Amino acid sequence: MESLFYCYPLALVLMQCCFITVTSTAMIRTDVTTDRSALSALKAHITSDPLQFLSKNWSSNAAAASSVRDWIGVECGSRHQRVTALNISSMGLAGTVPPEVGNLSFLVSLDMGSNYFHGNLPHELSGLRRLKFISLSSNNFTGAIPMWFGHFPELQVLALYNNDFTGLIPSSISNLSKLKHLDFRGNSLRRKIPEQIGNLQSLNFLNLEINQLTGSRPLSIFNISTMEKVGFTCNNLSGTLPVDLCHHLPNLRRIALSFNLIHGQIPSSLSQCSQLEILSLSGNNFSGSIPKEIGNLEMLEGLYLGTNNLQGTYWC
Repeated sequence: MESLFYCYPLALVLMQCCFITVTSTAMIRTDVTTDRSALSALKAHITSDPLQFLSKNWSSNAAAASSVRDWIGVECGSRHQRVTALNISSMGLAGTVPPEVGNLSFLVSLDMGSNYFHGNLPHELSGLRRLKFISLSSNNFTGAIPMWFGHFPELQVLALYNNDFTGLIPSSISNLSKLKHLDFRGNSLRRKIPEQIGNLQSLNFLNLEINQLTGSRPLSIFNISTMEKVGFTCNNLSGTLPVDLCHHLPNLRRIALSFNLIHGQIPSSLSQCSQLEILSLSGNNFSGSIPKEIGNLEMLEGLYLGTNNLQGTYWC
């Protein structure tokens, strides 16, 4: 009887372990099936695959597709086998993004750049809260940049350049406290740059060039001490540059403000940007003399001041 007494709980524990293992395996299998279904939906929305990257490699056969980790452009986690990275950039693909892509809940990196995707972005993508990297650049996406881009707490890179996005820069972008790289150049974005963008205190790269932005640049941008490169070229920005432009930008290496409507004097405080390599202010309405302090910028490689109302010579 004593032997039976000890064997009974042992058997019960073993049964529980087996149940947990079977249940966990079933859950993983279900989740992997969800990922495979999401990728299959994306493939179904591809209207052109000239190099046959997906048509030949992303198998629709259930048996052959048991593991998507072998599919081109797909990376999976070693433990849970879920899709963590999707890179189908530069494959010449055309089509739209289906809402099922929002089911890739373990996705950390999404790169669909340099293709021919078009249409609006589905709201379901807002559920991909693990994303750290998003590149949808150099496609033909249209519509407004969705407010839900501000709902990715881990996001570090957001590249939407060279598309057909219109409307405003969403102020929700300011929620991305870990964002380091923001690139919206080459779209048709209008009106003012939101003041809240200055809340991105981890930002080191900001490019809003070749849009239709108006108004002054938010002064808060010039308080982001981590900033290294700023680009506003080819917009309709106005106003003047702050006299203390470089007081809070010790790491600034590039500032491009060419072909806007900026006026006033070039601030002598630019000399405090000791790491500055490129200074591009041409095609504006700057007046007065060229600050001789610019000659103290030992790292300067490119200086562009043409087509302004400046007087005097460049000190070197």
